[in-house]
Amino acid sequence: MVLQRGPLLLLPLSLGLARAQKTLDEVPIQPGFNAHKVEGRWFTTRLAASRAHLVSPADPLRLGLHSIWTRDEDVEFVLFWTGEGVCKGVNITIHPTGLQGQFQGSREGAGMLVRFVSTDYSNLILYVCFEDTGETTSLWALLARRMLRDPTWLGKYLGYVARFQLQKAPVFNLDGRHGPPDTSPMPRLLRWGLACQAWNP
Repeated sequence: MVLQRGPLLLLPLSLGLARAQKTLDEVPIQPGFNAHKVEGRWFTTRLAASRAHLVSPADPLRLGLHSIWTRDEDVEFVLFWTGEGVCKGVNITIHPTGLQGQFQGSREGAGMLVRFVSTDYSNLILYVCFEDTGETTSLWALLARRMLRDPTWLGKYLGYVARFQLQKAPVFNLDGRHGPPDTSPMPRLLRWGLACQAWNP
């Protein structure tokens, strides 16, 4: 019986990877995606994940997306950890995979795959798949340039939430009224400083 434990332990991992691949096969990508057109400030209006309680509303530190930028062919997400007396910028750089609209990268040992599912460059549906210690988690976000809900895009996003049986997650945003400009790229430290000043003036 002991000799059979190896294959039995590998079975859940194999099934998890198979489910992740099946999900990925069903995730669309925006035709003709242009990464340079998504540069600038974004607000997260909705967030959902494949695992319940992935983000706790009681967590004293909150992670929120601030903006998206490009560096040659790479895409860079600018995020912030915020809390009581805390504001720390985090940059995550992802690289093209060869499939237009799909990128990959890693953060603290966890691999990630990103797909820009659908966008008109004022609204954006984003798919992120994390793989960490054999566990795969998918995250779907509805982003917008302004905090005004577009019912067409909300309906499209909720269709994916229902299709992939996702769990709603809490949304955190920095105060955009005093944030850095929406379009002009600026040095990373300056972006961090302006955003943190907006969070804790």
